[in-house]
Amino acid sequence: MKIVIIFLSFLALSFTHDLAEIRLLYKEADSSKQNTLALNKKLESITKKDDKVLVAYKGSVIAMTAKYAKGSKQKTQVFKNGVSWVELAIQEEPENIEIRFVRLSLQQNSPKILKYNKHLEEDKRFVLSNFNQIQSLELTSYIKDYILHSNNFTEEEKNVISQP
Repeated sequence: MKIVIIFLSFLALSFTHDLAEIRLLYKEADSSKQNTLALNKKLESITKKDDKVLVAYKGSVIAMTAKYAKGSKQKTQVFKNGVSWVELAIQEEPENIEIRFVRLSLQQNSPKILKYNKHLEEDKRFVLSNFNQIQSLELTSYIKDYILHSNNFTEEEKNVISQP
């Protein structure tokens, strides 16, 4: 019996998703098809019932894969499917800064023609105003790095997160 419990514990641990790794892969996902598909593969076991941060990342990467679909109709369908995952995560945890950050990054990097920018300014304000409340140093560094390297934030906004 102990062997079964140990085996099941090991199996469960082997399927857990390392959020630090997901963040790193997400940061690199948009740079190439290979990176996008690698993260998509890593998140394929995530369901809508899982941790909502992972649901948001999965939705965002699904939306990113749309650019590799064939034909504009399929691209739009794939993109909308990904967005539905992100919006579900937001609906379930609207005060979660990481989920709002994922939606912000997806909106900022989505083609304008898709008109997925309705919450862009709202998410930007939310992330900036709640940045100093983040408990995780890793998440703080991750979001700060994104903001400082983004062309979508003004120098004034970048200064907000650089202050102690």
